[in-house]
Amino acid sequence: MTKTSRSGCPINLTLEMIGDNWSLIVVRDIMFGGRRHYRDLLNKSEEGIASNILADRLNKLVDAGLLTKTNDPAHKQKSIYSLTEPAIQLVPMLAIMGAWGTRHTPASRELSVRAKLLDEGGPSTWSIFMDELRHIHLGATQPERSIIQELTTAYEAAMAK
Repeated sequence: MTKTSRSGCPINLTLEMIGDNWSLIVVRDIMFGGRRHYRDLLNKSEEGIASNILADRLNKLVDAGLLTKTNDPAHKQKSIYSLTEPAIQLVPMLAIMGAWGTRHTPASRELSVRAKLLDEGGPSTWSIFMDELRHIHLGATQPERSIIQELTTAYEAAMAK
């Protein structure tokens, strides 16, 4: 617990780290949207995040150890943001939040399709998805099944309707 924490309660400490209006949205966009550059995160945000807020949240998430920032070898002026293991371990929480949101909020059909697939797949699907994220962001072995491809295909089909 740091001196600025309200308490040592793990729920409180988690909320202090990721409980603002934007941090989980940024993690979601990297995790589910494959957005790893600042410009992609800014321009493709469904919620319309402001550039100063995005820059602040990216710095905060890097400082908290949820993201890493490396130079993009393909473009000297760009950085690549990657999920760390603690961020990847947010998958079950985000899956549960998405499932709750599809049941208890007026979420759109198109933006709910991925949450529904993760809910239906349950922990075994979350585990494969986490392994796939470890492959993409941490260089681990690629799993045989691609949850990202399944989620993308379902989302694109829902958007086409």
